[in-house]
Amino acid sequence: MQEYVVNRPDGRAMDRVLEKNFDNAAGVILRLAWQAGLLREEIQYLTWAQIDFLDRCLVLPDRRVPISGELASWLAGLRDKRNRVSETVVLSDRDQKPLTPQSISRLARRALDEEGQTSVRLVDLRNDYILRQLEEHDWQYVSRATGVEAAGLKVHFGEYLKEKTVSTRIHREESAQIDEFALWKLLQTERTTPAGVTLWLTWQLALRLEEIVALRWEQVDLDGERLHLPGRTVALTSGVLAILRELRATAPEAGFVLTAPRSGQPYDRTRLSRMARAALVRGGLDNVTLRDLRVDCDIRMGGENQVTAYLRRSHSITRNEAAALMGVSQNAAYNRLKQMVRRGKVVQVGARYYLKESVVPPEQQEAVILEYLGREGFAYRQDIARILRIDANQCRPILKKMVAEGRIVQQRQRYILKIEA
Repeated sequence: MQEYVVNRPDGRAMDRVLEKNFDNAAGVILRLAWQAGLLREEIQYLTWAQIDFLDRCLVLPDRRVPISGELASWLAGLRDKRNRVSETVVLSDRDQKPLTPQSISRLARRALDEEGQTSVRLVDLRNDYILRQLEEHDWQYVSRATGVEAAGLKVHFGEYLKEKTVSTRIHREESAQIDEFALWKLLQTERTTPAGVTLWLTWQLALRLEEIVALRWEQVDLDGERLHLPGRTVALTSGVLAILRELRATAPEAGFVLTAPRSGQPYDRTRLSRMARAALVRGGLDNVTLRDLRVDCDIRMGGENQVTAYLRRSHSITRNEAAALMGVSQNAAYNRLKQMVRRGKVVQVGARYYLKESVVPPEQQEAVILEYLGREGFAYRQDIARILRIDANQCRPILKKMVAEGRIVQQRQRYILKIEA
């Protein structure tokens, strides 16, 4: 593989270049490349409508690029000077018309050469921007701002930052809490892109990645609003139905739902996973995985309702009981119950889960116990279970902790308030 070379510009020379080309076309081009990390095509087509002066960012089709106050002020001054002669930001100095890609490169080359930056290319200015951002921010921020996926950052820029690691692996004990508003915004942005379709099918239908890459149009019943998968049929949500109809209209002859544009073949599972991961990072959902989306969907599609109905009948449930109820592994049941805890649907007391409204919340348990003992004088464990509305066995660790902390005293089978000397 050919070595990826970044010819970093001299900062002082760049300051002189920008000063010399303060408000001409070359100056606009160089500022957008060096101070905002834009690609040549993005520079060519940038419009004033894409510059959010209030939030100080450039709103591109695939990302939002934060800009400094200095660059925002400079762009605002340029806009006022132009008096909106064109919606395009980069215009020819001679006729105030949009520039071709070749003209953009030529103007940049000439301005850089005049200050001795003969080895620096236009793309090097973007790459220098990426490296400067990596020096200040984590890779997720840089990926969002530049559109470069984690793999690209690691391959092309890792040697410049030897002490920093770029990894998409997420290590945690619990599933992520999903910001549904941010995810919905991301889905609307991605829509029928391969990453977008993958996210739609995962979050809305709980499909696995291997099912998505193998999905054929012959399995999709748009009229019946169903997916016919091996061993089961999945009802389409309105959101997924709209996306699949839109996608089908763009590729009426395709065999697979998702195909790579160059080869026409289905996507490799690993590649599709990386694309979906990169989209999640761009959307600010750094800590969310496809697995998290499936778990969230499973809960919304019925597991939550099953657990809730069971709790109304039986008052409490364990992980093993939930696994048997939903027909999933104990680990999957644990993750779903944890999600329900985060949603505020259930509370966990020891190894059991209860409907939130049916028990005293864990954060209030000790205060309720102390209030009861102050009023009644003493209590047995069964009394505590009754007032907390939980199982007697679940009271044991609560009372043991309170005794250890010296808040109450145990006298054989009874518990009383500690009498201060």
